[in-house]
Amino acid sequence: MKRTWIILGIWIAAAAGIAVWFLVSMDDQAAEKTVSESAEESVVPSELSEEAEKQVSEKAENGELPPFALELLARKQFDGRDLTRGQVLENNSAYTKYFITYKSGELTISGIMLVPKGEPPAGGWPVLILNHGHIDTDIYTNGRGLKREQDYLARQGFLVIHPDYRNHAASTKTEDDPIQERLGYAEDVVNAVYAVRASDLPVNKEEIGMLGHSMGGGIAETIMVVRPDLVRAYVLYAPVSMDYRDSFERWMKEREDVTHEVSTKYGTPEKNPDFWDAIAPAKYADRIAAPVIIYHGAADQDVPLAWSQETYDLLKSQGKNIELTVFPGERHEFGPRWEDFMRGTAVFFRSHGVGSGK
Repeated sequence: MKRTWIILGIWIAAAAGIAVWFLVSMDDQAAEKTVSESAEESVVPSELSEEAEKQVSEKAENGELPPFALELLARKQFDGRDLTRGQVLENNSAYTKYFITYKSGELTISGIMLVPKGEPPAGGWPVLILNHGHIDTDIYTNGRGLKREQDYLARQGFLVIHPDYRNHAASTKTEDDPIQERLGYAEDVVNAVYAVRASDLPVNKEEIGMLGHSMGGGIAETIMVVRPDLVRAYVLYAPVSMDYRDSFERWMKEREDVTHEVSTKYGTPEKNPDFWDAIAPAKYADRIAAPVIIYHGAADQDVPLAWSQETYDLLKSQGKNIELTVFPGERHEFGPRWEDFMRGTAVFFRSHGVGSGK
């Protein structure tokens, strides 16, 4: 079931960045070689042009767009607010972990927040939003997923927020169909950023970055195209494909009931390609503006490395800035090279204006 539902977050995908760093195996010890390339920095406005707005409106009125197409999500007015600290979940020498809630539209979303100890730097703590991958909602608990990453980054001086998403833990339960639900996850994460900015937390409200693992990487990829200027930088950790068709072929067909529900309501990729294009961030990659690095294990058996390579190739072909780092031998959740990945993550965020270094 876990592998089946991962894919339903695939369509939430897109990526971008600022340079290319591709590590490949060179010998029996899996040594790496770094190759760098540069690309012109692209700047994309967060709002559609007047002409683009008109075209989107006409498509929607004519029934040419599904109600949750990414073009429509890009026009949505987000209202994340009321971030509230609850009970203390952990209190150690490095940070305090809190249960939190915030509003995402009419929904209440739960999550956790790790606040570093000591005085924040001038301007406030830099903030990282962490998007967890797929975990069956029947077994998911508050803050589950990315626990190692939460701890490491909080100890590095980042204020860390880990949203649970709708239908997870103490968040509001909805009755949306699977595809609408996954798009809703992206809304909940966007609203987490707005809730931080509307709060009185001692944070730097401009120095915000995002890390997403697997499905959570797909959530980040969608956000890149619907809100290009939302955060300063993205780290994608073994992210899912930019094209939802890949999810359909790899996982959804394993569940006949899910396949029937989705194909009956929306059509298969072959029968209704316009629908699948409308929910594929890859089709809107030209909107991406923020720097991104992708980390992927060459031995990942859950999410193919080829998907990250395709993301890199697509964005590079469009003149975007992108970095891809491949760790030979690593699987979907890194093991021996995890600390290398995390050190690189912290350096990447700081080098792109999220934190000044520690």
